[in-house]
Amino acid sequence: MGGAVFEAAELGRKISREEFDAMAPALRTDLLDLQQQLRTADFPVIVIFGGVDGAGKNETANLLNEWMDPRWMVTRAYGRPSDEEADRPEYWRFWRDLPPKGKIGMFLSSWYHRPLLDRVHEEISVAEMDELLDRIVHFEKTLADEGALIVKFWMHLSEKAQKRRLKKLEDDPLTAWQVTATDWQHWKMYGKFTAAAERMIMHTSKGHAHWHLVEGADPRYRSAVVLNTLKDAIVRHFEERGAAQKVAAELKRPAPARKAEKPKALLAQPSILSSLDMTRSLDGDDYNRQLQELRGSLSLLHRKAKERGMSTVLVFEGWDAAGKGGTIRRMTNALNARDCQVIPIAAPTEEERAQHYLWRFWRHLSRAGRVTIFDRSWYGRVLVERVEGFCSEAAWRRAYGEINDFEEQIVEAGHVLCKFWLHITAEEQLARFSQRGEIEYKKWKLTDEDWRNREKWDLYEAAVNDMVEKTSTSIAPWTLVEANSKAWARVKALRTVCDALEAALRKRKTGTPKG
Repeated sequence: MGGAVFEAAELGRKISREEFDAMAPALRTDLLDLQQQLRTADFPVIVIFGGVDGAGKNETANLLNEWMDPRWMVTRAYGRPSDEEADRPEYWRFWRDLPPKGKIGMFLSSWYHRPLLDRVHEEISVAEMDELLDRIVHFEKTLADEGALIVKFWMHLSEKAQKRRLKKLEDDPLTAWQVTATDWQHWKMYGKFTAAAERMIMHTSKGHAHWHLVEGADPRYRSAVVLNTLKDAIVRHFEERGAAQKVAAELKRPAPARKAEKPKALLAQPSILSSLDMTRSLDGDDYNRQLQELRGSLSLLHRKAKERGMSTVLVFEGWDAAGKGGTIRRMTNALNARDCQVIPIAAPTEEERAQHYLWRFWRHLSRAGRVTIFDRSWYGRVLVERVEGFCSEAAWRRAYGEINDFEEQIVEAGHVLCKFWLHITAEEQLARFSQRGEIEYKKWKLTDEDWRNREKWDLYEAAVNDMVEKTSTSIAPWTLVEANSKAWARVKALRTVCDALEAALRKRKTGTPKG
C-alpha cells in the first residue's frame, strides 16, 4: 500500500466498456470544441503527468493526442540533460518548451522528475528536496499568475497492481519494450517511491496548480477521470478569466477627479539616483590608458572563464542617450565574437507575446563559457510596461519577485551576472538629444518615443528607484553608473565586469571545460 494520500487511488474502481463507449463521443466533442476556443484564448494549458511506472502516463497522453487536434498540442518528456541543456540553468529546457497561449502542452517526466528520484535514491536530504519543491511552486505560480492553466495528474497503482501491470506489459511482445530494468528497480523501492511522492504532492498541490490523484489500474476509468477533469478545468478557467477581465475593466473606469496629496514626510524624499555624484569624469589620457588596460584584462579573464565553463550575463539599462551602446561596444571589442552575443530588446514579437514575458530572456541564455549582453532586458516589465501602462499594477509589482528568482537561477548555474543602470541628468540628456539631431549618422537614434519618454522623467525615475531597491540582491546587485561622462561610464562598467570575473574565478579554481 502507498501512504494515506494514495488510499483513495487504490480502491480498484472500474468502468465497463459499454459505459466508456457511451460517454466517449460527447466527451470527445466537448474537448475538441474547447480546443478550438483555446486557439484564441489568452492563456496556455499545461498538463503534467506524474506517477508510478506502468500507471498509464504515456497511454493517457497518447489518447489525448488521438482525441484532440495534435496541431495545437505539444508533448514533452525529459531524461538526463543533454550537453546543451547542462550548460544552462536547470529550468532553461522547461521554459524553452512551454506552450504558447492557445495551445496545450503535455509534460511527462517534467520538473518533478529530479527531486523525486534524487530523494528516492537518497542523493538529497528531505530538506534539500523541499528546497527543490519550493522552486517548483514558485515556477508554477509564476506561470499561473500570467494566466496559465496548470492541471497535474498523479497516476497511481498499488504495489500489487504495479507488479501485475509490469508483468502484463512484459509478457506481450508488442509492449515488452516498455518495461525496463529501471521500472523493476523502482518497483522494489515502492515504499520509498510512494513516501517521496506523497511528500512531493502535499508540498506542491496548491490552488493555482492542484494535483489530481488518478487510479491507474483500469485504463477506461483512468482515461475517463483524466479527460473529464481536464475538460472541467478548462471550462472553469475560461469562466474565471472572463470574470477577472470584467473586474479589471471595472477598475479601469476613471474615478472622480481628485487631487492626490502626499504626506509632508514624503514630499522631499531623496532618490537613489539623486545621491550619485554626476560630476565624475576622466581626462582623455587617463581614459585611454585605463580603457586599454581593462580591455586587456577582460579578454584574459574571459578566456579563463571559458576554459572553466563559466558564462557571463551582462544587463544594460539606462536613460535614452545614456551611452549603453557605446559602453557595450567597448566590451565586445575585448571579446572573441564567436563567444559573445548582444541581445537588443525591443517590443516583443507576436511569438514572444504568446508566451510569459520571461520566456524570451530564458531562451537567449547561452551555453557555458559564452558572454550574453542584454541591451535592455527583463526589467522592461517594471520600467516601460509599468510607466506606459502596458501591464497591470499587480503584474509589475509581482515581477520583482519573479525577476529575483530568475536571476538567482542564473547565478546558481555558475554564471557571472552584472547589471548596470547608466544614469545621466535630464540636462545632459537634452544636450545629447540636440547633438544627435545635428549629426547625420546619429539622427536615426533620435525618435519621437525618446521625446515622449523624456516627458515622463519623474515617473521613470520613481520606477528605477523601486527597481533598484527591490532587485539589488546580494547575488545580483545593481551597479549604478554615473554616465554624464561617457569615459567614466565605460571604464566603470569594464572594471565592474573584470572584478566580478576575478572574484568568480577565485571561487572556482578548478573546473571542467564546457561548451
